[in-house]
Amino acid sequence: MMRPIRAACLGAATLATVLACTPVAAAATDTGSAQAGNTTRIITVLAEVQQLTRFPVAPGSVSQGDQVVVRSDLFDAAHNKVGETHGTCTTTRGGVDEAEQCVVTYVLPGGQLTVQGLYFNYLDQGPFDNAITGGTGEYKKARGWVHSDTIATTPKVVRRFTIHLV
Repeated sequence: MMRPIRAACLGAATLATVLACTPVAAAATDTGSAQAGNTTRIITVLAEVQQLTRFPVAPGSVSQGDQVVVRSDLFDAAHNKVGETHGTCTTTRGGVDEAEQCVVTYVLPGGQLTVQGLYFNYLDQGPFDNAITGGTGEYKKARGWVHSDTIATTPKVVRRFTIHLV
């Protein structure tokens, strides 16, 4: 079965929508910088879901139009808080093959990143990738993607976000 790209319910996942990194002078492992002429910069942070609320259209089932609102704290490898995520997801396909369209903002040292994409089958907590759609501050011309892997689901959802800036 082909595994589709999933949305960053940052901290959820976003959304929701997350932890294991290296300090980035505040947030991650940094493998390059645009100022140095490199074309790719990678930042890795861990996210712990702090708040996640689901607003179902039909309680007891996953239905088209359900909303999820999520907030996560971001940490470096030493478990120092370096930022947070804020996101919303809307279910676009209910049932067993659930799909959600998510929009998430990462608040990081030096600015913010906005990310958007699909997240499939939320209940299995699998990996997903989302597109970076923009940013502020040092990320004002940001392009690239964010990859998410689930590290833990109890007692809190924890994900590792690998941010690829190109």
